[in-house]
Amino acid sequence: MSFHARLVEQTADARMGLLATPIIQGCLRGEVSLPSYLAFLREAYHHVRHTVPLLGACKAALPARNDWLREPLDEYIEEERGHDEWILDDIRACGGDAEAVRDGLPGHATEVMVAYAYDTIARRNPLGFFGMVYVLEGTSVSLALMAADQIQKPLGLPDSAFSYLRSHGTLDQVHTAHFALLMDRIEDTRDQADIVHAARAFFRLYGDVFRSLPLPKTNGFAVSSAGVARGEGA
Repeated sequence: MSFHARLVEQTADARMGLLATPIIQGCLRGEVSLPSYLAFLREAYHHVRHTVPLLGACKAALPARNDWLREPLDEYIEEERGHDEWILDDIRACGGDAEAVRDGLPGHATEVMVAYAYDTIARRNPLGFFGMVYVLEGTSVSLALMAADQIQKPLGLPDSAFSYLRSHGTLDQVHTAHFALLMDRIEDTRDQADIVHAARAFFRLYGDVFRSLPLPKTNGFAVSSAGVARGEGA
């Protein structure tokens, strides 16, 4: 069995734990609200803005045996530049305050996830960062396009409010195929174990980010098959 196949197999239960979070399951049922979507975009901004710095840190810390990964990491860096600005544009299109998000702080769960990524690179094994790549891009491919459709229709938001979800859902399909090829070139058993360990941790940490988001409430921005009814609360 290839390493990528084992990575998928050995993290399957952790992945299901992420997908089972109430807000994700609710979104797939069409239970969404504008405050919840804006909260998601806020937290997405505060971890996506670290993608390029994390990729750079991973590249700088690579051991000599993994020098072959430098070119793929450079390609990732170029492809990921500016994606945090897409999120701010989406926030503006939703009527949110993008500059307040830019100048603000992430939620605790997001801050912990980002800190764990930097710590993995600096203290454990820089290749562990690929565990985060696997979790975020894999989740994007599984959910982003579907979630965008489920959110947009009941809230009546413009296409311009979904540049991050729709672009990433499509782009990450290419990335995940490339990612599988890269993982199958990693032969060191310690590197493989550290990537699996990190992926399992990031499924839990990313799940915590979703668990921290406000759930739609029936007495707030209530969503049903009939649409949205504005009220108080989230």
